[in-house]
Amino acid sequence: MNKTENKTHTLLLEETKKDRKKAQSIFKSLRDKICNTIEEIENYDTDKKIQFSIDSWNRKGGGGGESRNLRGRVIEKAGVHLSTVFGELPYGALDEEKSTNTSEFWASGISVIVHPKNPFVPSVHMNLRMIVTNDFWFGGGADLTPMLHSKRNSNDTDTILFHESMRKACQEYPFAKYKEFKANCDKYFFIKHRKENRGTGGIFFDRFKSEQTSSDFLFLNDVGNNFIKTYKQIILSNMSKEWNDNHRMEQLHYRGRYVEFNLMYDKGTLFGLKTGGNIDSILSSLPPIVSW
Repeated sequence: MNKTENKTHTLLLEETKKDRKKAQSIFKSLRDKICNTIEEIENYDTDKKIQFSIDSWNRKGGGGGESRNLRGRVIEKAGVHLSTVFGELPYGALDEEKSTNTSEFWASGISVIVHPKNPFVPSVHMNLRMIVTNDFWFGGGADLTPMLHSKRNSNDTDTILFHESMRKACQEYPFAKYKEFKANCDKYFFIKHRKENRGTGGIFFDRFKSEQTSSDFLFLNDVGNNFIKTYKQIILSNMSKEWNDNHRMEQLHYRGRYVEFNLMYDKGTLFGLKTGGNIDSILSSLPPIVSW
């Protein structure tokens, strides 16, 4: 460990103490809202109460988290996870060119993945995070993945609604460039070996920080709240649509593409694995049933 870098990281941890607590508070609040929203949908008009299971875990190198998972009648599989991990930064966790362990890190975030049962309801993903090494920044975003070919285009009603929601989350903050974040998302969620996008996009940002950290937190909170409100609307508008075996096969096909991206390219998956995170939480993004 380089002593100068270690000292810089230690000082930065102290300087960002309040900000780090604020980030964790925002992530926890969003987690609770998301879980409550999904449980409300699952338990509407039924005597059977479906709730998220809760699993707390500790990381050997420092930190831990809480995983919440649900298997329901509307949502085939959902994972909503909080984590705060810290310690020695492993090789390649943040930078593929990093050749030595020269830094320590602290990272906290929320990760959400939802795979509905009805093929007409798109899968969705959201991640928000704060990372501290010898600097600190924010990252994350939200994206939509329709599971039917007919809905995998920019003119689909759900995609239009989702993008409008993310645009509104950005518009109050001059530093949050929706067009740039949208382009980032399209580039990031591109399955190179298939030469196709994972879904119909959203926004994606990394190593992001404005001049006012308080504004950054407001932005993160707006992204999360807009995500919850809009995805609830998308679920309710599609969950009662009739579907058949052909729809199901299309859904399982595109879920296969989802698996390929997450295991081969997703930085969050790789970061979690390389930093010794909870395996069940990291791989909960994978759909429950898939076909190729």
